[in-house]
Amino acid sequence: MHVDRYAPSPTADLHLGNLRTALAGWLLARHAGGRWLMRVEDLDAARVRAADGAESRQLADLAALGLTWDGDVVRQSERTGLYRDVLAGLRDRVYECFCTRREIAAAGSAPHDDVRPYPGTCLRLTERERSRLRDERVPALRIRADGAEQDVVDVHAGRVRGIVDDFVLARGDQFAYNFAVVVDDIAMGITHITRAGDLLGSAPRQAWLTRLLGGTPATYAHVGVVVGADGKRLAKRDGPLTLAGAGGPARVFPRLASSLGLGPCRDTDEALAAMPPGQGFWTSRISIT
Repeated sequence: MHVDRYAPSPTADLHLGNLRTALAGWLLARHAGGRWLMRVEDLDAARVRAADGAESRQLADLAALGLTWDGDVVRQSERTGLYRDVLAGLRDRVYECFCTRREIAAAGSAPHDDVRPYPGTCLRLTERERSRLRDERVPALRIRADGAEQDVVDVHAGRVRGIVDDFVLARGDQFAYNFAVVVDDIAMGITHITRAGDLLGSAPRQAWLTRLLGGTPATYAHVGVVVGADGKRLAKRDGPLTLAGAGGPARVFPRLASSLGLGPCRDTDEALAAMPPGQGFWTSRISIT
């Protein structure tokens, strides 16, 4: 069965780009007769607290557009015990890393698709060096990938291969995004992942870790990034591009549907009826501001 998930971080209200990705995933799941699950990625407690009420507003906006989800909302903040257990099972593949982000930036090549490969600096440390550095910094925990390469299948980009670096699983008491989402996707039985195209570069890492943990990598659908008038991905600088700020469901839904190549549909029933055969959507960067 086709099982997709939408996984917002409740640190701000959803903008039109977020809503467009949600609609795309919902349509692909419903068109396939599958399930669409909701996962709130709220591990960054400080940012969540600073955006008081964002989760409730996000879920309300999705419901107002007719994007109903199956089952209960899953919250990452309630799953830290699971992450600890899985991390403990990887102890033979994990090592401490004391590098700062600035040091990694200085040592590595320029990032591609928001992924900066780790050069393996701390893998080569002696135990004496690690002991000294522990007194200076709290280490991150990295997975040893041994230069692996991993293919992923994307319904738009086709088969994509990427090199898997030694990426971070946890930093202090904070579990890393690339680790937590993989653990969750396996536990939730996710078979398909719909998200913005600028995240394609992280897919090989996640697929590789999925296999390492005994899961089956999902099929991806990376849809085109929504950009503002300046050609850059939507951000706060683009103004009130939330559901309310853009005129509410009656005005926003047709714009979202049109941007996916479905025409100015008024609601989810019309959008489902307009779905083409297969799983294709408009995949270019697109402005709907």
